[in-house]
Amino acid sequence: MCGISGYYSFHKSISSTNILEMNQAIKHRGPDDEGFWMDNNDRGASFSGDDSTQKIKKQFPVLQEEYSNIALGFRRLSIVDLSEKGHQPMLSENKEMIITFNGEIYNFKKLRKELESLGHSFHSTSDTEVILKGYQEWGQSAFSKLDGMFAICIVDLIRQKLILARDRIGMKPLFYHQSSEGIVWASEIKALLKHEFVKPEINWNGVYTNFLFQTTLAPQTCFQHIFSLEPASIMTIDLKDDQVTKEKFWNLPSPSAKNIAENEAVRKIDELLSESISEQLYADVPVAIMMSGGIDSTLIASKSKSFNADVNTYTVSYPFSEEEVKNASLAARHFGVPHEIKEIRDEEALERLKENIQHFEEPYSSFEVLINAAKYAHDRGYKVILSGNGADELFAGYSHTLKLKKWLLMRNFNFMSPLIFTKDKFSQRVKNYFSQNSMFDFFRQSQVNMMPLEVKALMHPDIYSAIETNLSEYHLSETPNYSGYFEYDMKYSLSSHHVFRDDLSAMKYSVEFRYPYLSNRLIDYVAALPENIRFNGMQNKPLLRKAAVRHLPGEILNMPKKGFSFPVSYFIKNDKKIRDFITETLESLKKRNFFNASVMDEWWNHQEHEYDWVKIWQLVTFELWYQKYFEK
Repeated sequence: MCGISGYYSFHKSISSTNILEMNQAIKHRGPDDEGFWMDNNDRGASFSGDDSTQKIKKQFPVLQEEYSNIALGFRRLSIVDLSEKGHQPMLSENKEMIITFNGEIYNFKKLRKELESLGHSFHSTSDTEVILKGYQEWGQSAFSKLDGMFAICIVDLIRQKLILARDRIGMKPLFYHQSSEGIVWASEIKALLKHEFVKPEINWNGVYTNFLFQTTLAPQTCFQHIFSLEPASIMTIDLKDDQVTKEKFWNLPSPSAKNIAENEAVRKIDELLSESISEQLYADVPVAIMMSGGIDSTLIASKSKSFNADVNTYTVSYPFSEEEVKNASLAARHFGVPHEIKEIRDEEALERLKENIQHFEEPYSSFEVLINAAKYAHDRGYKVILSGNGADELFAGYSHTLKLKKWLLMRNFNFMSPLIFTKDKFSQRVKNYFSQNSMFDFFRQSQVNMMPLEVKALMHPDIYSAIETNLSEYHLSETPNYSGYFEYDMKYSLSSHHVFRDDLSAMKYSVEFRYPYLSNRLIDYVAALPENIRFNGMQNKPLLRKAAVRHLPGEILNMPKKGFSFPVSYFIKNDKKIRDFITETLESLKKRNFFNASVMDEWWNHQEHEYDWVKIWQLVTFELWYQKYFEK
């Protein structure tokens, strides 16, 4: 797990100050080592940095003032092969192929054996070298063979190509800026903003989708001309003519028409999850499992001890999470694994609140408790944490999924929407409900955030009129059943939202989150199962629950679904310090004239619905985001 950065200047050589500052901006992603590679008119050279290990500094000169048209930067968090042999940027023997890689490849040992049988030899035990040799052998088709999470840059001087690639689900972020001057890329946007080609400017189209979905829908970001490389995508830049092309190397499988017995599906899921856990427990550093007390993470813990007798577990406790903490402790005793509880008190949650919010590179609608979970893991010496994230999307775990069948029936009455003229809140909610014509609309509504009519009322007319409010480009297959909804959950709830925020939270404290539910084989198998055994509309995660029966205590299996989140609404209502903080932040936001001040006051002074606080928090985090990235 690491951080990567780089640029390719189309027309001129530029100063290495750019790559040095970009790499420094993501130091938190990799404090163990750093490295650089630069190329100026086919003269490539490797450099160390101020934070490189002493052995690397002896091997390569420390980068000072250099000029180049291509530069790669790397920050290392040592997880597999802790020696300098795993240093990046890594070069092929002939120095014609150079790679930087952020992530983990869980099937790298199998791929290594395959490559050795084809005549390749290896100098390290790292997965990075396996990717590099795999690319040498298979070209870009190597990416589809990788089971894991990755953001990769390869400079291929033989074919005169620069390649960027991102894993199937988008577990590792990769952002880029594209202009007539060149291409700039990095693991985090804050690194891009250090480059001379990149000037921060609000992308209101990105802000619009952010307010509607609690996250900005890829490939857009909230910054103009900065994009997220979409999951399972390869971007190729031709170094001869600077042409940029993109292609997908994987698509979500469609459900099979074959009849599969439910007990066979349950058995296979149990088997594939065990296989995934065994591979993801591999590391040359301590590994722990973060247990929320629910089925997903607890099932991982139950299976882990047979593969790693020294595995540890811990639970983050926050206000009103007593039942989850109790169940996590019960499960740990049941499995016989060490278990710790980290209590997040009110003061600790509010400590560094502004800093933590601004670490995320777009507005958000909640406190991110995973930052506290990552800090605790770091303080306890854990570099690798197994997480249960991904199970809800893969196995229909969210409560709003159970409303799908009702919506499919009720949308036959959507003709009523234009007939609703009253403006009270209830009428507006009803109007919004009967305006959900597509699966995309249903998915948007399920995210609990601003409604399109609310965003229109909020934004200054000049800003709103320039926004592309037709979001049809984000629509997927629109299959009118659970399979259609599943696509949206996997692409937008998971890829654009949860694992993206997980990565930022974990890497702030140099910790790697891994996701056993998101292995290639498990996703491919579950996605291809017939809908009738994956989703019944009455119970969340029906298949996973059946797979968990022989592993988990009944208290956990029967616990109602509850998200792993901090009770923001409670604090807004009961903590004067938070209320003062919100009031002060909103007053600052009003002065910018982006939004209608009277609408902001109405939302703040009339919080009646359970989730009315979400809109307020989105505005607060917008202001803090603006302060961080646009004010100098």
